[in-house]
Amino acid sequence: MFTKPVAGRTTAAAEGDVVVLLIGMRVNHLWAVHQWVPALRAMLRMIRELTRDRSRGLLGHVLLTGSPRTYYVVQYWESKEKLYAYAAAPDMFHHRVWAIVNRKQRAGQLKQHVGIWHETYIAPKGSYESVYVDMPPSGLAAATGVLPVERRGSRAAERLAHR
Repeated sequence: MFTKPVAGRTTAAAEGDVVVLLIGMRVNHLWAVHQWVPALRAMLRMIRELTRDRSRGLLGHVLLTGSPRTYYVVQYWESKEKLYAYAAAPDMFHHRVWAIVNRKQRAGQLKQHVGIWHETYIAPKGSYESVYVDMPPSGLAAATGVLPVERRGSRAAERLAHR
């Protein structure tokens, strides 16, 4: 699907703290399809679950590929509290998946065919900035909306000082 670019210079309309979760997987053994396909499907199912229920706090996401055999999702969240609540919610798919992973790990049944990782970053208000030139809403701007760059400052230092 082609998204029309927004003409000129824009910035993300984010307000307050920004919570960014990078989460992904690496296929360590291509032949172990029975291990990495379920992990990939689980990752996609959690994204679908979160996009269906916006009250859980996911603002937006981007699916990416990294180094060979590495797939990840950049997620933008309303707050760290909503991120933690989703991760621990017994009625959500994430909780069930991690219970299975932890049980298999304790039993010595994980064979290192697929690696799973995440990193969480909380950027306080005034410590992030963005600029997009002739781009459709992307990244943080796709998650929070766009503003003309002049509303936050034409230079990065001005946008970083926005409070």
